Amino acid sequence: MSTRRDLPESPYLAAAGGRKPQRVPVWFMRQAGRSLPEYRALRARHNMLAACFNAELVCEITLQPVRRHGVDAAILFSDIVVPLLGAGVDLDIVPAVGPVITSPVRTAVDVDGLKPLDPQRVQPVSDAVALLVSALGDVPLIGFAGAPFTLASYLVEGGPSRHHARTKAMMFAEPHTWHALMEKLTEITVGFLRVQLDAGVDAVQVFDSWAGALSLADYRAFVQPHSARVFAALAEHGVPMTHFGVGTAELLGAMSAAAKPAPAAVIGVDWRTSLTDAAARVEPGTVLQGNLDPAVLLAGWPVVERAARAVVDDGRRASEAGAGGHVFNLGHGVLPDTDPGVLTALVSLVHSL
Repeated sequence: MSTRRDLPESPYLAAAGGRKPQRVPVWFMRQAGRSLPEYRALRARHNMLAACFNAELVCEITLQPVRRHGVDAAILFSDIVVPLLGAGVDLDIVPAVGPVITSPVRTAVDVDGLKPLDPQRVQPVSDAVALLVSALGDVPLIGFAGAPFTLASYLVEGGPSRHHARTKAMMFAEPHTWHALMEKLTEITVGFLRVQLDAGVDAVQVFDSWAGALSLADYRAFVQPHSARVFAALAEHGVPMTHFGVGTAELLGAMSAAAKPAPAAVIGVDWRTSLTDAAARVEPGTVLQGNLDPAVLLAGWPVVERAARAVVDDGRRASEAGAGGHVFNLGHGVLPDTDPGVLTALVSLVHSL
């Protein structure tokens, strides 16, 4: 296991750890990606999966938004399905579609055939983290993985889905098979995050991107116990851990409870829920992350400035209402058409507030 970096001046780690930062920290989901011309230039020569398994490319792409925007944290460039590849699942990331699974997992026999993560298959990720820890200086590095439910959705549906109908059908009709699948995916998620933690990441984020498709009762019965195992298994590493999903207003309390084993738990909030309302739903003392609507960034600087100031004010009110602090972010990822100059100006504005 690597020696954890000591970054006492990091605004992100201070806020995520429930301490008072010297300024409101800001970073963006999908900050390393299609909004950056330097990223598009690299991707013109390398496909997505090739980039995810090339340590030097992962390092360079992860560093690009830190250099350009001056954000308070880097997030490892990867893809949510990388650990599935590390478990031997045959898949591809198809342009304009997303991850496509060659043989979807839809029966108990399919679940039995799912293999555990082989750390050697994801060695380039570990190598990239080591390069980044050296290159980032005093900027913390966030590792990430998909939560078991979101990985299950890709596996069962065979790719991106609007309604997650096959996933829910398995969940409701074959609960034994469902929980067996979730147990295997929990181990894969824990293993992938542990690879990153052992290599030196300073925090992690667990993306349950599709959890908002579930009711609160179904989330509690079919998902929460498995997500909680992820956070409990990694608590010994002592780093901040963020739990994030989209459309999860009704699930925030349960997601917060799942993340409770983390030594410093952060809940990502999308733009549909105010931070003040989120503070009343999560476990007391939970740090909140968010939650500017990514579409606002396309509406011109006066609109961006007003909306950003409102988010910072909302974060302060949420802290006064019992949240453990606030990390400024978007309510989801940066949209590809976003002007990078707007992001850079937004970082400066948030820092000035």
